[in-house]
Order: sequence, then structure tokens, then C-alpha cells
Amino acid sequence: MPRLEQIRLMAAYNQWMNNRLYEAAAGLPEEALREGRKAFFGSIIGTLNHLLVADTIWLQRFARHPSLHPALDPLRQWPAPQGLSQLLFESFGEMREHRVLLDRIITEWVEVLSEADLDRAVSYANTQGTPFSRDFHALLSHFFNHQTHHRGQATTLLSQAGVDVGSTDLLNLIPVL
Repeated sequence: MPRLEQIRLMAAYNQWMNNRLYEAAAGLPEEALREGRKAFFGSIIGTLNHLLVADTIWLQRFARHPSLHPALDPLRQWPAPQGLSQLLFESFGEMREHRVLLDRIITEWVEVLSEADLDRAVSYANTQGTPFSRDFHALLSHFFNHQTHHRGQATTLLSQAGVDVGSTDLLNLIPVL
């Protein structure tokens, strides 16, 4: 599969899975979503919030890609999260609305990426201020892999709360030939 097709598939998977997670989580009361479950980010809300924070951080870094893609313009205006656990929204509903917005931005953005974009470097500083310059295509792989990793944690937390998210396999989005 060509690289751009793979990235677009991962963006579609990201959006599909986030919709499934938020739909499943919406069936729980807010208290259950905030309940400490001894997870890395504490709770279901904490885990979903971390994904919003990390996605925002990476998308703001990607907004500095030499191509300056207009689809990422909104992120250039947003304040940068101050930490990986910073609570961005007080309510689950606000988080869900923002997740839908982020996923729409991601899917629109990857549609305009070019092969030449993938071969460029992106320079950024991590949350401690250490500067890096890395291959953009590899960073996109990390971006989507990070999301998958933490969504796996979220599905486990939802399962512990008695909610079945259903199938989470990327295979569901790969066309049959």
C-alpha cells in the first residue's frame, strides 16, 4: 500500500475508533468516566483527555511543516497544552465535540498531503523544550500509533466499567479485494 494511502487509512481508523470510544463512553455517567481506575492517566476521562492533549501537541508541531497546510490553520491559533495530563475540558460533552473537530481536521489535512511532504523533516521542541528534527512520515506513524496505544487502554477501562466497545480492529476498514 502506498504511504499516502496508509496514512489516510490510519486517519479514517482514528476517526472511526474515536467515534466508537466516545459513543461507548457516553453510556456511562460522568462519575464513572472520572472514577480512578489505576490507569496511567487515571480514568476513562483522563485517558481520552490525554489523547486530545497529545494530538493537539503533535498537530501544532505538524502545523509548522514547511508546506504550512491550511487545514491546520486552526491549530496555529490554539494555546499549546502545558502538560500531557492537562485537563482541556471540564465536561465529557465538550471533550467529545473537540474530538470530532480534531478528527475532522486530521482527515481533511491528510487528504491534501503529498508524497513530497512525507519526505520533509519537521523541526519541533518536545514538552521539555529539547529541539528535534525528524522525518515527517515517521512522525505521522508515531502519531497514529500513539493514538492506537491509548485507545487500547481506553477500551480496557471501558470494559472494566461494563461497556463493550465491540471490534476495534483496523481490519474492519481495509477493503476486501
